[in-house]
Amino acid sequence: MPETDCRHQLLLAEIARDFSGRNNFPTCLDAAARVRDALQQDQLSLEALTAAIAGAPLIAARILRLANAAAYNPAGRCILDLNAAISRIGFEAVRSISLTIAIAQMNTPEQPPHFAALARKVLAHSLQVAAISRTLARRIGRIHPEEAMLAGLVHDIGIFYLLYRAAPHAAYRDDPSLLADLLSTQHAAIGEQLLQALALPPRIIHAVRDHEKQQHIETPSSIRDILYFANLLADPHEEENSGNFSAAEFQLREFDRNRYRDLLSAAEEDIAELRSALAAA
Repeated sequence: MPETDCRHQLLLAEIARDFSGRNNFPTCLDAAARVRDALQQDQLSLEALTAAIAGAPLIAARILRLANAAAYNPAGRCILDLNAAISRIGFEAVRSISLTIAIAQMNTPEQPPHFAALARKVLAHSLQVAAISRTLARRIGRIHPEEAMLAGLVHDIGIFYLLYRAAPHAAYRDDPSLLADLLSTQHAAIGEQLLQALALPPRIIHAVRDHEKQQHIETPSSIRDILYFANLLADPHEEENSGNFSAAEFQLREFDRNRYRDLLSAAEEDIAELRSALAAA
């Protein structure tokens, strides 16, 4: 846990209350929480999961859209039945969709324009990482593609939540440097807490926590490995200008990026369609 800047204490105390109990869980995450509760049931049936999302038409529509994307429907057989769609994409993809919707709902009309612009940029990055993660997992093997996609989708969820909770505070609206410090120092810890509250598997939480750490991976064999490479491949030009890495670190990351650049090029169309199908906007 990073050292807490005293300027952030008020906001972080509010967020701690968010996570203190079910009754205080943020409204924007209600749908994701319902899916979480359903997925925690022993011997969960397809009918029970369908019933859990019956009151969330946006999630249902997005599930149908994803189920008919080429990544899940190579034969081109269109389906319009929710039960069949869930069977086709699997429970983990349903969880991904519910979280995509929740993330989008954190970006409210009341947010200042620069907050909303940053949220859109991070969402676009997250969707790209999710699509690349699934593609890498399928091509490399060893890792469940839907879990890899979920890890990619939520790897920056702490940023969305901090933007959502910071928007009402004038100090963050008026001081971009204060907001930048909040996001850079707190998003990993807040994201980890949020994913724990949503009952994601520990292997996904750990992958998200470590996704920016230099891994020195010979052969990718875990969700953390896949997420590391997907994040490298998603925005290489952004990283070049970030100044977050030393010259030696950047060189090592560029070496890792080049290992799968050809695979990314070969799957470019699949990645673009999957990213579009996941998009909640």
